[in-house]
Amino acid sequence: MAKTIRSSGHEALCDALIAERKAAGLTQAQLANRLHRHQSFVARVESGERRIDAVELIVLARAIGIDPAALLSATEAATENDHRI
Repeated sequence: MAKTIRSSGHEALCDALIAERKAAGLTQAQLANRLHRHQSFVARVESGERRIDAVELIVLARAIGIDPAALLSATEAATENDHRI
């Protein structure tokens, strides 16, 4: 059974978050400010240390200025067919 943390899908989500944040011209600190959180929160999410739920994904995407579906598409494409939670 595949683990969710450090799975290919989870890594793809983290990579997509980083890429979209950078494409938006935001630093981790700037994104954290928009989220009313510390920069370390963004760092933990992007490094995969902290998982996010669906609502947090939507909030993160809005703070970056992108459609959450873009992040989900990258994650879905990298998630194994037999993945279990």
